[in-house]
Amino acid sequence: MFRWGVLSTAKIAREQVLPALVEADNGVLAGIASRDLEKARALADRFGARHAFGSYEDLLVSDEIDGVYIPLPTSRHVEWAGKAIRAGKHVLVEKPLALDANDIVPLIELRDRHKVLVCEAFMVVYNPQWIKVRDLVAEGAIGRLRHVQGAFSYYNVDPANMRNQFDLGGGALPDIGVYPTVTTRFVTGGEPVRVQASIERDRNFGTDIYSSIRADFGDFELSFYLSTQMAARQSMVFHGDAGFIELASPFNAGLYDHQRVTLHNQNHSEAQVFRFPAAQQYRLQAEAFARAVAGSGERVFTLEESVLNQKVIDAIFRAGEKDGWETV
Repeated sequence: MFRWGVLSTAKIAREQVLPALVEADNGVLAGIASRDLEKARALADRFGARHAFGSYEDLLVSDEIDGVYIPLPTSRHVEWAGKAIRAGKHVLVEKPLALDANDIVPLIELRDRHKVLVCEAFMVVYNPQWIKVRDLVAEGAIGRLRHVQGAFSYYNVDPANMRNQFDLGGGALPDIGVYPTVTTRFVTGGEPVRVQASIERDRNFGTDIYSSIRADFGDFELSFYLSTQMAARQSMVFHGDAGFIELASPFNAGLYDHQRVTLHNQNHSEAQVFRFPAAQQYRLQAEAFARAVAGSGERVFTLEESVLNQKVIDAIFRAGEKDGWETV
C-alpha cells in the first residue's frame, strides 16, 4: 500500500483529494502536515490518518511516508515539490504546477537524479469520459476534427480566496485555463503553434478575471473563454465534418452536471450517449499514481507534459499584451 502524506489542510484536499486517497484500493492516507498541529491532528482524525505533523519539513523526513500530495498555493508549488523530491518522496502536486514553464525544467533534473515519480494533478486525464472522447476522435467517429470549443467559468470575488490573490498565483488562466488546453492536447495528441488572446484583469485584485482565447493547432482550432466572475459554466465540444462530441461536465465531473459524453452524427439526426456514473476521477488519479510508482508502466501526466501545457498558458499571457498571434 502506497503511504500518502499531504502538505497542508487546503480546501481542495479536504473536499476532493483526501476522500479519494482514503477510498483508493492501493494506498493509505498516512499523514497530514500543517503549520498548525491542531489543524493537522483534527484533519488526520477526521480521515483516519495515523500521523499528524506540525510542519511540512517534519512530514518530509518521516519514514512513514512514501509520497506527498501538495495542495499549497500555486506560488509555492515548485518550491515544495523540489523539497519533497530532495527528501526522496514521490510527488503529486496540484495544478498549476508552476507559473512559468521554465520553472518546471529544474524539477525534471531533480526527479531523474532522485529517481522518484513527480506528476501535476490533472485528474481529468484519468477520467474514463475523457479517455472515451480521445478514443472516439482517434477512431474517426466525428471525421476530420475542425474545431474545439470550450468554456469554464465561476463567480468568486472573495479577496481572501487565493484565486483572487495575484502574489499567490491566482487568476483564471492559472486556475482553470489549464483545463481546456490540457484536455484538447490529451484528446488530439497535438500541440498549438500560435495563440491569440484578450485578457481582462480585476482592478483591485490584479488577477486575470476574463479571457477569450484562440489557439491554432495547425489541423484544427481551439477557442475557449474563461472567467472567475461569471455565472458557473463548463463546456467542451469537439466538432468534425462527420459529427461532434459534447461533454456535459468536462472538468468538475459530477458537480456541474453528470459525467456524460454525447456523440452526434453529421445531420444531428442521431446521438449516442455514454455515461460514467461511478467514475471518481480523483480516486482514479491516486490509484494510477501509486501503480506507476510500483512500476506498472501505465500512462501518467509527466513533467514533460507539464512543460508543454504551461508553455501554452505562458504564450496566452503574452498574447494578451499584443494585437495578433503569439508563437507558443
